[in-house]
Amino acid sequence: MFEVYFPVFLMLAIAVAIPSLLFILASTLGRKNPTPEKLIPYESGSATTGAQHVRLSVKFYLTAILFVVFDIEAVFLYPWAAQFRELGWFGLVEMLLFLLVLGVTLVYAWKKGALEWER
Repeated sequence: MFEVYFPVFLMLAIAVAIPSLLFILASTLGRKNPTPEKLIPYESGSATTGAQHVRLSVKFYLTAILFVVFDIEAVFLYPWAAQFRELGWFGLVEMLLFLLVLGVTLVYAWKKGALEWER
């Protein structure tokens, strides 16, 4: 069983090792020249104005959650489409139920006004 998954584990090990090694090398061997200009927060090339700890609206978080939900939907649709013929009618019904639940969720969020940024 291990020999079947060995290439996957090898790929994951390489994918973790190379960025980790580059990060460690850059942070230990790289030049450090902190100047006052480099230490200021960068935001679109202009100095920040106003309060630094502004609380974001709940709409921002709700939009982010809706994005994640429908992003996960797309993640589940690709493998299902690749295995569509092997899954048969059972797979089709299950995916239609999944899409129905997401559709009901979208309609609910729409009716509650979650998709309207400003009123």
